[in-house]
Amino acid sequence: MNAPLPDVSLTDRVTNGCPLDWVGMQGIDIPVTLKESGYQRDLHARADVLVDLPQPEVKGIHMSRLYRLLDAWSDREALTPASLQQLLQSMIDSHLDCGSQNARVVLQFDLLTRRPALVTPGLSGWTAYPVQIVAMLRQGVFSLEMQVTACYSSTCPCSAALARQLVEQGFQQAFAGQQLLDSAAVADWLRQHATLATPHSQRSEADVRVSLGSDATAMGLIALIDRVEQALGTPVQTAVKRADEQAFAALNGQNLMFVEDAARRIQTALEGHYQRPQVQVRHLESLHPHDAVATAGAQEQAGQADRSVEPA
Repeated sequence: MNAPLPDVSLTDRVTNGCPLDWVGMQGIDIPVTLKESGYQRDLHARADVLVDLPQPEVKGIHMSRLYRLLDAWSDREALTPASLQQLLQSMIDSHLDCGSQNARVVLQFDLLTRRPALVTPGLSGWTAYPVQIVAMLRQGVFSLEMQVTACYSSTCPCSAALARQLVEQGFQQAFAGQQLLDSAAVADWLRQHATLATPHSQRSEADVRVSLGSDATAMGLIALIDRVEQALGTPVQTAVKRADEQAFAALNGQNLMFVEDAARRIQTALEGHYQRPQVQVRHLESLHPHDAVATAGAQEQAGQADRSVEPA
């Protein structure tokens, strides 16, 4: 039982060696602690941890070292830019014998937070926001991106205009030839026929990706989600009573938007507050069996990538 255990990563020869960009593990279950803006919660995350393997003669990395470093980090550290940078540096340091110079951590989890009802005092429910965080340390340069998904309601402006026209025509037919209109009769007609036609609306999703500056002290996930939802105006609700449902109907009626409107609103709300914002929105159409989509910020990122290439 005291015999040394074989380690083929050290003893086996590499016959077709070449440098590898990333090597590691994906989908590791860990707890992460998020503390920010009055929010503190332990969340279930899945993590990817990877380092580069630049030396072609090295057969393999030390995956158990990466796992132990991740496990120790999640046990003692809250999720912050600084703690992620420390984790990445420790991953590189643990693989100096492999020549590793770069490290990458990806975290995916649902950020569960309580949201109040629109008008009913004391009523609230839980909303889960999918989050992905990508942290890298490459050649000593730290970068951090985070993506959140927010769900909202969208009512089609074109459909609303078509519905209003039908209601208008129905009203004109019902009161044709009448010189004086009785307000009670008009109110009664509206009560019965104002929904003669209704615009289509649908649950919609916004994926928002931003980069954090090197001086960021917190992730700011709640603040990012709040900014996105405020720009959209109609985030989906959790616990509702009839008064809340009516208030939500009013918000939708006063907040008509195409998919283009939604993408522009979010992008405008993020610019000047975050680095390299990117937005993709999807309206899961109730009129069609396909979705309407729009993106913003992606072309700018592609342009930056093109400019970063050194001329031949």
